[in-house]
Amino acid sequence: MTTDHLNPEAWAVANRALVRKALAEFSHERILEPVATDNGYEVASGTSRYTFTARLYPLNHWEIDAASIRRDGDRPVDALDFITEFHQQLGIGAEMLPVYLEEISSTLASAAYKLSKPDLTAADLVTADFQTIESAMTEGHPCFVANNGRLGFGVTDYRVFAPETGQPVRLTWIAARRDRATISHSTTITYDELLRAELGDDVLRRFAAEIVAVGADPDDYVYLPVHPWQWENKTSITFAADIAQRHIIHVGSSDDDYQPQQSIRTFFNLSDPARNYVKTALSVLNMGFMRGLSPTYMAATPAINDWVYGLVENDVVLKRYGFSVLREIAAAGYHNRYYEAATEKTSPYRKMLSALWRESPVPGLSSGERLATMASLLHVDRHGSSLASALIRASGLEPAQWLRSYVDAYLIPVLHCFYAYELAYMPHGENLILVLRDAVPTRVIMKDIAEEIAVMNPETPVPPEAERVRADVPDDEKLLCVFTDVFDSIFRFLSPLLDREGLLTPAEFWSVVGDAVRDYQAATPELASAFAKYDLFAPSFALSCLNRLQLKNNQQMVDLTDIAGSLQYVGTLDNPLVTEAAGTAATG
Repeated sequence: MTTDHLNPEAWAVANRALVRKALAEFSHERILEPVATDNGYEVASGTSRYTFTARLYPLNHWEIDAASIRRDGDRPVDALDFITEFHQQLGIGAEMLPVYLEEISSTLASAAYKLSKPDLTAADLVTADFQTIESAMTEGHPCFVANNGRLGFGVTDYRVFAPETGQPVRLTWIAARRDRATISHSTTITYDELLRAELGDDVLRRFAAEIVAVGADPDDYVYLPVHPWQWENKTSITFAADIAQRHIIHVGSSDDDYQPQQSIRTFFNLSDPARNYVKTALSVLNMGFMRGLSPTYMAATPAINDWVYGLVENDVVLKRYGFSVLREIAAAGYHNRYYEAATEKTSPYRKMLSALWRESPVPGLSSGERLATMASLLHVDRHGSSLASALIRASGLEPAQWLRSYVDAYLIPVLHCFYAYELAYMPHGENLILVLRDAVPTRVIMKDIAEEIAVMNPETPVPPEAERVRADVPDDEKLLCVFTDVFDSIFRFLSPLLDREGLLTPAEFWSVVGDAVRDYQAATPELASAFAKYDLFAPSFALSCLNRLQLKNNQQMVDLTDIAGSLQYVGTLDNPLVTEAAGTAATG
């Protein structure tokens, strides 16, 4: 049955894990303030009290023992109850509370499904292939509590389209009238060349025959892929007028099998891994946003990617560290004139029918190199072992050597892009692909460029067609693209994992990070003024709170026209590059 994974045993484990995460992350963001007791800590609402044991790490990170959590009256640990009991402290409005509970319920159901899968240990994943690792991830975003909401999916949809199911999917294709479509492509390829390479002549002839069969001329149309869920649940209904008037013609499915990635609306080509990823619009509410794609944004997407690619390829420092990007080389979007006349430009109704193609990392591999999502470094198997620790042990290197290789590959290129150009990525685990050799990260590949980069220096030259990536950010907030996105969202979790398995203490971990930064700065004296202006060794930095954004508005966490102005800050965090290097306790 489709709901076999929903059983009392798995549900209890999933709830305890999610309450542990909620306690940890809400305490980190200072929404909840645990009180020390003789045996640990406690938090209380008007109706419940929870006790637990925990160790505090740098960056106000709460490493809570899930097994230690107790609810007063020996009641079961229940995440839905927890959110309801604490909703006032969490600041969830009455109208939003049931929607957030639905996201929590979906996150729990996803966790229960993952527990029903075969038991792949961290050691198993050390030698697993790229897509096995992708579908084996269990946590999702490490910071967000409700991170597998996916509101819109039914249980059958979940089993077909959720990344953790690893099921092959065939994309739906439509023909859209040229005068209602936006088509764009890199300078290195045309859209027609892309389609021939991706689909082949036989499929293109089959699609053309479908257009002719309804009395239309193929020359008047362009092809674009659609997520099968989107076609079934949105396009065929919401765009019914356009279909009836032959502005859109359904032409069938392509022949290649694809696997959904962690980002849920992006697909990796299983039939031919050298072919491009496909990213599609998906009108599913997940982690603070409806996951659409704007046809207006599609117009500039390849140009933005070409610019970033050229910048990266021509930077000698980035080349030295092996850093590269996967270009989004073509994009297509459909303009529904009815909804565009009726809505503001940021409306989800304008983002229901678009797609883009992103390069595959596979053709760029050398002999002996393997791929893994960077999110895998934070993966912990059901026995409590982390993949990061398993990789270190398999590498044969000293833990500090392994970590230095990873920091050089990941952090230093991100830093250099910031200091040289004030170019910021969204460098979270799902947006980075590790290139591993002998279980050691030797270089990284950045993806998801056009929608998630920002250029904060008005002096950095950007081509006119890419101007939308400029962001007006106050100087004192710019370095948060490293402090928040790398230190607080990746390293904050990685360090305790390595400490727990006896590999590196927090002081040793942050010492490696600090040494890598100092070595980079010493080797790049031409950027000394930027290093001084934006001091990575400042004693503290602002705590930017991700869950607070989602708890405030889980339909749209930030105003996409003013992302910097939407962020929520609560106090500061001690910088572990300073506190740990000095050998002092750093608990935020």
